[in-house]
Amino acid sequence: MLLRNIDQSSGLCNGTRLIINQLGKYVSAAKVISGSNIGQKGFIPRLSLIPSYKRIPFKFQHRQFPINVSFAMTINKSQGQLLKHVVIYLPQPVFHMANYMSQYLESHLAVI
Repeated sequence: MLLRNIDQSSGLCNGTRLIINQLGKYVSAAKVISGSNIGQKGFIPRLSLIPSYKRIPFKFQHRQFPINVSFAMTINKSQGQLLKHVVIYLPQPVFHMANYMSQYLESHLAVI
């Protein structure tokens, strides 16, 4: 997910979901998978960030890609999005009542 507005005409805006195709030292290539520009490719540069802390007597700079790995979205970010398929993988039971019922049945069936 993109964390900053880079190029609004190309669809590279804050909150846009991307698939990173190539990750270079200074630039990464990505394909847009959400919004009105789905399928469009773009380049995301590393940005220099200089915090403006008044408490320290010096300035420091760090560079990072304005992207974040996201496996899920908040409800606000997902509103208005259409998905063809939704898959939920639950390797273990997660619902409390189902766990309770299965344990109850297993214990009572073992007694009979």
